[in-house]
Amino acid sequence: MASGQFQLLATRRFVPLFVTQALGAFDDNVLRNAIAIVITFQLTQTQDLNAPLLVNIAAALFIAPFFLFSALAGQLADKIEKGRMTRAIKMGEIAFALIAAASLFSDNAYFMLSILFLSGTLATFFGPIKYGILPQHLREDELIGGNAMIETGTFLAILLGLLFGGLVIGLEHGPLIVSATMIGSAIIGYLVARAIPNAPPPAPDLVIDWHLYRATAAILRQAATDRIVLRAIIGISWFWAIGAVFVAQFPAFTFQILGADAAVSNLLLAAFTVGIGLGSLLCNLLLKGVVSARLAPAAALGLTLFALDLVWASSGLPPVVRTAPLIPIGEFLSQLSNWRILGDLIGMALCGGVFVVPLYALMQAQSAEAVRSRIVAAANVMNAVFMTVATGVAAILIATGLTIHGVFFVFGIVNLAFAVSVITIARRRVSPT
Repeated sequence: MASGQFQLLATRRFVPLFVTQALGAFDDNVLRNAIAIVITFQLTQTQDLNAPLLVNIAAALFIAPFFLFSALAGQLADKIEKGRMTRAIKMGEIAFALIAAASLFSDNAYFMLSILFLSGTLATFFGPIKYGILPQHLREDELIGGNAMIETGTFLAILLGLLFGGLVIGLEHGPLIVSATMIGSAIIGYLVARAIPNAPPPAPDLVIDWHLYRATAAILRQAATDRIVLRAIIGISWFWAIGAVFVAQFPAFTFQILGADAAVSNLLLAAFTVGIGLGSLLCNLLLKGVVSARLAPAAALGLTLFALDLVWASSGLPPVVRTAPLIPIGEFLSQLSNWRILGDLIGMALCGGVFVVPLYALMQAQSAEAVRSRIVAAANVMNAVFMTVATGVAAILIATGLTIHGVFFVFGIVNLAFAVSVITIARRRVSPT
C-alpha cells in the first residue's frame, strides 16, 4: 500500500537527507545569482569587464564538474558508506562557504568564477548520494513520493536561493548578509547530515578508476546495458534541458515580449518552479506508489500543448514600445491575458514534474544495487550534456534571427519526440512490495 509522501517528513530515514539537500541547493543558488548580480551591476561599473560573457562562463564553470567528476563521484558513492560521505561533503561546504564569502568582498570577478567551479564540484559529488541512497532507506512503494519530495524541495530551494541572492546582494550590507546566510546554512546542513542513517556501501571492494575519461565512458556504457534505464535517463536529461532553455529566456521574454520589469521575470520563474513542485507532488497521488512511467507520454504531450499555447498567447500581445516605462508586477497581474501566460508556464512545469519524477524512480528501482550510484552519475553526465547542447542550440537559433517565440515553438515541437521515446517504457512497472 502506498504511503502518503508527506508522512516521510516524520521519518529519520528521509528528513535529514531532504533538509540537507535543500540547504545545499539553496546555498548554491544564492551564490550563483549573487555573483551574477555583482559582476553585471557592480564590477562592470569599475572594471573593463564583458558582463554577458562572464555570466555565461559562470554557468559553464558550474556545470563543468558534472562532466569531469560524475564518474568518480558515482564510484565513491557505491564504495563508501553514503552517510559518511555526505558528512564529509557537508564539512567541505562549510570551508567552501567561508572562501565564497571572501570572494564576495574581493571585487575580483575571476576569483568569484573559480568559486562557482568549486560549488559545482561539491554538487557533483553529492548527486549520486542523494538519488542512490533513497532506495536504501525507502520502500519501493515510497520511491515515487520520496523522489517527488526531493524534487519539490530542490526546486523550491533553487527558487528561494536565486531570489534571496539576487535581492539581498544589492543592499547596503548585502555581501555580509549573503555570506552569513551561506555559512550558517552550511553549518546547519552538516549538523542535520549527522542524523542521516547509515547506508551500507553496495560495492565496498570496488577498485576506483581515477582516469576521468575512461571512468566516464564506463558508467555511460553501464547505463546503456539496460534499455529501460537508458530511456529513463534520456527522458530525465531532456526534462533538465528543456527547463534550462525556457528559464534562460525568461529575462529577455519579460523585457522584449511582455515589456515588464525584473519583478515580473522573477514571477515567471516562481510560477515555473511552483508548477514543477505541484507536478512532482501529484505523481504519488496519481500512481499510488507504483513505480511506473505510464503517465510520462501524456505529461510530455501536455508540456508541448502548454508551450504552444504560451507562444500563441504571448504572440497576440501588442508590440513593446522601447521608450515606454516597463510594466510593474501589479499592473502585469491586473491584465487577464497575462494570467493565461502564467497558467501556461505553470501547466508546462506541472506536466514536467509528472513526467520526470516517475523516471527517476524507475531508474533507481531498475538499477542493480551494486552500481546504482554510478547509474545516477551517468544520468548527471547526460543531464549536463543535454543542458549544454540545448542552451547552445537556443543561443544559435537566436543569433541567427529566430525570436524567443520561435525558440519556445521549436523546443515545444521537439519535445514530442521525447513523448514518443518514453512510450516504450510506459508500461514498465515495478510493483510495490
